[in-house]
Amino acid sequence: MAGTRTTRTMWLVGAAVAGAAAVAVWMTWPDGESRTPADAPGKSRVPASTAAMTAGQAVFDRHCAACHGPGATGSDRGPPLVHRIYEPGHHSDAAFHRAVRNGVRAHHWPFGDMPPVDGVSERDVTLIVEYVRGLQRAHGIE
Repeated sequence: MAGTRTTRTMWLVGAAVAGAAAVAVWMTWPDGESRTPADAPGKSRVPASTAAMTAGQAVFDRHCAACHGPGATGSDRGPPLVHRIYEPGHHSDAAFHRAVRNGVRAHHWPFGDMPPVDGVSERDVTLIVEYVRGLQRAHGIE
């Protein structure tokens, strides 16, 4: 009797954990349906500009836009950075620095691995992050 109760409890706990994991994956899955119109590729709101954002945009356009699209809206080569997945609570500013310096293995999107980006200084990445975070704020991503 005690063994049956323990087995049933283990099954219930396992099912609850699996269900919670499935919900977490479903809520964070980067599919086209989860994007708001403002997050769709090619659609970008223009935030209030600062000198750092303007400088960051220039560096972004030179080193990042070929894959991440104009205004960080994504392209057929890379994901949009103006997306809830890249909000500061999930991808910190330091994550952007590591990505540029070391590259990134594909883990959210089907674009393949991102290689390290040569010729971009830490200061440049700080400016890029300032630009991307400004775009994100303009789209309500905090």
